[in-house]
Amino acid sequence: MQKVLERAGYTEITPTASVDTNRHGGRAKCLQRLIRLDMPVPRTLALDFDTVREISLGKLPDIPSILGLFDRPLLSVRPSSEDADWGGPSAILNIGMNNEKHRKLAESHGEDAANALYLRFIRSYAIHVARLDPDEFELTGASDGRALEHALTIYEEETDEYFPQDIGDQLSEVLRSMARAWEGTTARLLREARGAPKDAGLGLVVQEMALGVGKGPSGSGVIQFVNGQSGEREVRGRYMARSQGRDALVDKNEREVIYLAKDERGPSVEDRLPAAYADLMRYGDLCRNRLREEMQIEFTIENEQLHILDAVRVSRSPRANLNIAVALAQDAIISEEEAVMRVPPRSLTEMLHSQVDPNGPRDAIAKGIAASPGAATGKIVFTSRGAQALAAQDEDCILVRRETTPEDIRGMHAAKAVLTERGGITSHAAVIARGLGLPCVVGASSIKLDRKNKVLRTADGRTFAEGEVITIDGSAGEALSGAAEMLEPDLGEAFQTLLSWADNARDIGVRANADTPADAAKARTFAAEGIGLCRTEHMFFEQERLLAMREMIFADTPEDRRAALDRIEPMQRADFIELFEIMSGLPVTIRLFDPPLHEFLPHAREGMVELADALDLAVSDVTRRVEALSEFNPMLGMRGVRLGVTVPEIYDMQARAIFEATIEASKTGAPVVPEIMIPLVSAKREVEIVKSRIDSVAAQVRVERGVKFDYRLGVMVETPRAALRAGEIAQHAAFLSFGTNDLTQMTYGLSRDDAGRFMGQYVSQGVYEEDPFHTLDIDGVGELLQMGAERGRASNPDATLSICGEHGGNPESIAFCRNAGFDYVSCSPFRVPVARLAAAHLAIHDRGAARSRVTR
Repeated sequence: MQKVLERAGYTEITPTASVDTNRHGGRAKCLQRLIRLDMPVPRTLALDFDTVREISLGKLPDIPSILGLFDRPLLSVRPSSEDADWGGPSAILNIGMNNEKHRKLAESHGEDAANALYLRFIRSYAIHVARLDPDEFELTGASDGRALEHALTIYEEETDEYFPQDIGDQLSEVLRSMARAWEGTTARLLREARGAPKDAGLGLVVQEMALGVGKGPSGSGVIQFVNGQSGEREVRGRYMARSQGRDALVDKNEREVIYLAKDERGPSVEDRLPAAYADLMRYGDLCRNRLREEMQIEFTIENEQLHILDAVRVSRSPRANLNIAVALAQDAIISEEEAVMRVPPRSLTEMLHSQVDPNGPRDAIAKGIAASPGAATGKIVFTSRGAQALAAQDEDCILVRRETTPEDIRGMHAAKAVLTERGGITSHAAVIARGLGLPCVVGASSIKLDRKNKVLRTADGRTFAEGEVITIDGSAGEALSGAAEMLEPDLGEAFQTLLSWADNARDIGVRANADTPADAAKARTFAAEGIGLCRTEHMFFEQERLLAMREMIFADTPEDRRAALDRIEPMQRADFIELFEIMSGLPVTIRLFDPPLHEFLPHAREGMVELADALDLAVSDVTRRVEALSEFNPMLGMRGVRLGVTVPEIYDMQARAIFEATIEASKTGAPVVPEIMIPLVSAKREVEIVKSRIDSVAAQVRVERGVKFDYRLGVMVETPRAALRAGEIAQHAAFLSFGTNDLTQMTYGLSRDDAGRFMGQYVSQGVYEEDPFHTLDIDGVGELLQMGAERGRASNPDATLSICGEHGGNPESIAFCRNAGFDYVSCSPFRVPVARLAAAHLAIHDRGAARSRVTR
């Protein structure tokens, strides 16, 4: 009999029926599992993907044959896609209700119950099958005969037909409507956005209705056993009690409220129907232990008899999902590795940062690129000085700029979040904000900043003056008016436990990009295995150091430059000592000075006048020097290793500070072996020149201090030529660290600060599949990485390979690095947990695939 049904395109769901998720959908398979657990599930049959696809083309299955399987007079149809997250058409209940069944139900269960059931079916059928205006069928007021008559009249007027009375006609139209809804363009785009393949199929489940109405205690509800927001174990849900046809709705104080479990609020299912409640609790435990998941159970009670209609995975927040996965593993229901795989890496960002409460009010005033996750509230400030001033008064502020520059570092440290009018995902504001853990929205091109009058204007004409409060939602890429309601971060025991399991599974290292001791402390908090990139130039923007840097820039001789840098060296040394002590012997990669010198000079006349006073120079001298250092394209100008070759005193000072800090930090802690990285290399000879000077400084320090120490010298590969010539460059380098931010910029010929202005259009029109500054371009930039890695390793098999651009925290990029044989990735501190979990996912997946191949 079962094979006959399967040939007809549908399968009755029994314990032994051939029901597959990839053929009938997840709901059908779940119902079979409930039946196998001896739960009282009403008779159900499943239509497979192929049958539903044929229905959408006009070929219906044998409807009389389907109806012949059921004893009860009413049916329901629910969608059953392969993955519940892909969605599907709305379920249709009470199929089979007509005038005759309404009359019989009124006699057996009361007029109110019959009216309510019929009205709900008419509304559902009218909206989802006949596609009529929902407003015409709003269920307001009492479910009396007049309301029912009105609904039937509206249906007739809108369709020029009587409401269908034959159950076969009703079921046929419901199946056809749901099948066609799945094939519609809007539905297809929505599910593809959720990760469904283009050819994803839909199954349908037809089930006898257990009405939950009767002369004895009856009702319907849903129950779950965890809190969907926190993941904590507790009984939650709702129950609608019906007695003699009169509804008692949960949370309607004017009527009797029936709660699920006993408490002080009032009567409960646990009190009134203890046997049914005990069965529900037992079924919840069965689902948890046998289905290995926290499920929400849909049920009805009819004359004290319990029916289980469905069970779905409990809807949950990311933090609840993590807590549930850890609890299941700790109870030995799932393995630790499965718990790791159940938590999407990107979902961790919600637990690392404060978030805007999704259930709170939301007044968006600007939309941009979500550059750094989290949310923060504060007063608007338009300058770094303003941010520092408010921070000194212990007031929270939001730094709003057209775009940030290195001079804004102190202001960004003082602010709680950043909003910029310009910029892309790897712009200065975005990169620094991610490193600091600041919520950040960039490229909010609809806002206009009037710095003179200190006003922000929005696209809808509103104005926000300096000092007014706004909220930045860096996860959604929005600025909100006022102080939004917040959810606090959660880095509790379950979070740490899951990541420790992830570390046991992964096979690639994860370091952090950290520019200051505070960044290093965050990196240790998130269990980074070292620092993969320390940008030393960010240490130069403190006021005292900035003035010394400017004196060095205005010096005319090497001796004068060294004299100015001698003032900075003790400060750099102190920074490095603190950095080494915090990292406690873990590797620290320090990038030598990288930016062009003009970034340390003022550009406005007011700033030039102040600098002239500080240096006791004529304003004209300052102006001439600023103009002399200006470049048509500073990102490709006198910066990085080019400064190390032409102004070697800077690198000499930094190398001495690193080596002396190494000696001091090693006295009281674990031995330190610093890794010194030369930026923006494009030729072997550049490395040779800088290496010889650094080796010379190391020899001098060893002699002066009478102490031996080791260090590693490497190269930051961020130009295409360096990737192509990696073989010869690696001969002089202990490591090659690929800086994918600049490498992407130079490969594409795109400014990472300006690309955000048009990148959305490029992606939407298919020019680029994704923003290459957000997701690593495997085909172009990836080929350079692959070539550089292969040529570097061929020349120097012991060379360490890594990437230290912002792509290092991207799960897809980590997959590429693992396949290319990289030793570690490095990313902003707040992206380290995401990278650790993503690396574990990849390793576990690969091991599973390997085991599967062996089994076959």
